[in-house]
Amino acid sequence: MPAELTSFVGRTRLLANLKRHLSDENTNLVTVTGIGGVGKSRTVLRLAHQVRGQFEDGVWFADLARLQDAGMVKNTIASALGVADQSARGESESLSEWVANRNMLLILDTCEHLIEGCAELIDELLQANPNLKVLATSRQSLHLPYEHVVPVPPLTVPGEDPHENMFTNESVQLFAARSGAVVPDFVLDEHNIGSVAELCRRLDGIPLAIELAAVRLRALSVEQILGLLTDRFSLLAGASRTALPRHQTLRAAIGWSHELCEPAERLLWARLSVFAGDFELDAARFVCSDDRLPAEDITDLVTGLVEKSILLIRSDHAGVRYKLIDTLAEYGEEWLEKLGESQRLRHKHLAYYLSLARRSEDAWSGPRQIYWFVRMRQEHDNVRLALEHALRTPGESRMALELLSSLWFMWICCGFVREGRVYLERALRANPEPSKERCKALWVLSYVRSAQGDSVGALEAAEKCSSEAVLVGDSRAVILASKMQGTAALLQGDLQKASALLGMAIEFNTGNKELNPGLLPAIVELSIVLTTQGELYEAESLLVDVLQVCKERGELWVSSYAYWALSMPLLASNRLDRALESAQEGLRIKRHFHDTVGSMMVLETMARIMVGLNQPDRAARVLGALHQNWRAAGLPMLGAPFLTSEHERAVKECQKTLGEETYRRAFDAGTKLDLDEATNLALDDLDAGPAPV
Repeated sequence: MPAELTSFVGRTRLLANLKRHLSDENTNLVTVTGIGGVGKSRTVLRLAHQVRGQFEDGVWFADLARLQDAGMVKNTIASALGVADQSARGESESLSEWVANRNMLLILDTCEHLIEGCAELIDELLQANPNLKVLATSRQSLHLPYEHVVPVPPLTVPGEDPHENMFTNESVQLFAARSGAVVPDFVLDEHNIGSVAELCRRLDGIPLAIELAAVRLRALSVEQILGLLTDRFSLLAGASRTALPRHQTLRAAIGWSHELCEPAERLLWARLSVFAGDFELDAARFVCSDDRLPAEDITDLVTGLVEKSILLIRSDHAGVRYKLIDTLAEYGEEWLEKLGESQRLRHKHLAYYLSLARRSEDAWSGPRQIYWFVRMRQEHDNVRLALEHALRTPGESRMALELLSSLWFMWICCGFVREGRVYLERALRANPEPSKERCKALWVLSYVRSAQGDSVGALEAAEKCSSEAVLVGDSRAVILASKMQGTAALLQGDLQKASALLGMAIEFNTGNKELNPGLLPAIVELSIVLTTQGELYEAESLLVDVLQVCKERGELWVSSYAYWALSMPLLASNRLDRALESAQEGLRIKRHFHDTVGSMMVLETMARIMVGLNQPDRAARVLGALHQNWRAAGLPMLGAPFLTSEHERAVKECQKTLGEETYRRAFDAGTKLDLDEATNLALDDLDAGPAPV
């Protein structure tokens, strides 16, 4: 869940009401409704942190605010849940399987622009797990028959309850809290309480409006703020203040904050609305600067918008990032349209993320690999937005191909395999003519399909890449197509074909400075072929060389697979302790990445090693965990014969050593482990005692 970045004020009754609904066994879906800026998301986030201990399998938060494509709702929620389903089956099936039998709360934040897709998904998930609890926020209901709608009203304002002390009123407390953050020596006292109370009444108790007004205390007194706001509402309403609708109140408050910004800040506000989610300062400098807004001025302007509470700022170990509050982003988008700059800014946004993708691809196989893993997962929303723009804009679909193929590692290594396939297939349909960009996208698509265990589809894409590469004279694509054909052949169990194709790719890639994905993965895969064929010394020699290159270059991703692959000839030659150490090292490295399927492949081999080391109970628990986690992640063992045969052998050896009844008890205990717990078990990171058998 997101952290709570600000203090939470009031809403005691509302929170109690929501908790009551969630605890009701007859209530599965609660939709929190209300106007923009009324505090729906903030209230639900507070509730989530309060009730997280009540849900054994956790509280999961999916932010849909900046998602544009309704077709990506299920994929976005799967990503939020950490479901790394790499199979080719439908998202609904994998999500439904993942949530089945879990005691969990799923929060879908900001559904109003995706009502149909959200309602359809919720219905499917609740059919899979009738005990699932779903909490949604939306400006309108989802129109499901079993939905409980809970409106979020504005905060109470002074005067609504004649017996209430003005100092303890919710709106007043929120203004005081935000004012204290803006002006540390601000004190709510008998001298200003009347003006603060009137200001909160004027703002209808709308939290966002109150927070924006509090920012003005840097330059104005409460009385001055109230006076200016009263004048503004008089001009807007032309009549009684009480006749002004609440949504107009919010727009008035936002508009007032907009007018109080400097002209350059207003222009930057509008331009920043092209970003999805959060962004870095470098991105703002590139996308938003021109002759009117020089790049060197952007930093100070961003600081000004942070001080005015237009931008949120988040700092962590990965750096500083900024975000426009959703309601303010909508306001900025309207201004950008009025300025006639929308298309130009969206093109610059696309150009920036294409440039970032190229930089990240060039640097991926180096010492900053983990940085780029974290960075590109952070940029996921903006990458998706750039792709949508490119695919929908005439003349820019080729840029979508470039962006997608440059980010091959993002789809393969960062947990977005299914999404990568969807976008690649869509972009290839939009660019049917052979080109170098299309050839690259085709071998990336082959790689993605292989990662799903779809060896037939992978082979088809690789063969198409090879034939089109010859037409356009792209020799590198021919080599990579050979590598991907070899990967598909390995998954299909055609070892002779795999050996020939992977060997060809290695031979032609040897002089290439690019280690990944053409050279090193091909060597690792060839070593698996050799191990399967019984050529253990040759396989081990290849992997020792790969690990040395990885160490020299700072490449971790491939090294995790090389350590796993090395454990196979070590196991086959009965060097069990070394085999276990090698597999464990590969598994430790994988913890830096979102490599669910890769981790399970390592665990498959480790189960056999554990049996050999006379740890059959531990092996049986690992096999139980694998059984459960493969179901959630996709096609078990990618359908590869070299993996399935080893799995079956481990099961038989465990059953023989333990006996059927003891094996079943250990196996069943393992099915209760998630992947992290199974990894801990395999790495000995346990405080637990002997197996519960």
